[in-house]
Amino acid sequence: MAAGLELVGERWALLVVRELALDAHRFTDIVAGTGAPRDRIAARLKALTDAGVVERRQYQSGPDRFEYHLTESGQALLPVLDALLVWGRDWAVSPDDPDRKRHRSLLPGGRG
Repeated sequence: MAAGLELVGERWALLVVRELALDAHRFTDIVAGTGAPRDRIAARLKALTDAGVVERRQYQSGPDRFEYHLTESGQALLPVLDALLVWGRDWAVSPDDPDRKRHRSLLPGGRG
């Protein structure tokens, strides 16, 4: 557990994985979806790429631009994030929170 948390236990890392699962693949879209500072997202993307959780794919040259996608390792994290989402909705989000119903599963056919 400690090794896994060392890699993805930081808030922005998990939110980056969430954004990629929700099909936000470009840097600006990931930043917008997380609300994190650009430097934090850049650092998380580099760490996740170095760890093999995320892969970078070039979609433009001159200037070079990249998209980010989950690897098999990153996809394997989705049930963990889904469980955290369900737990958070059930135990951490107020029952009268207006956004409570918009929280949905990251898994195809998930229960969220």
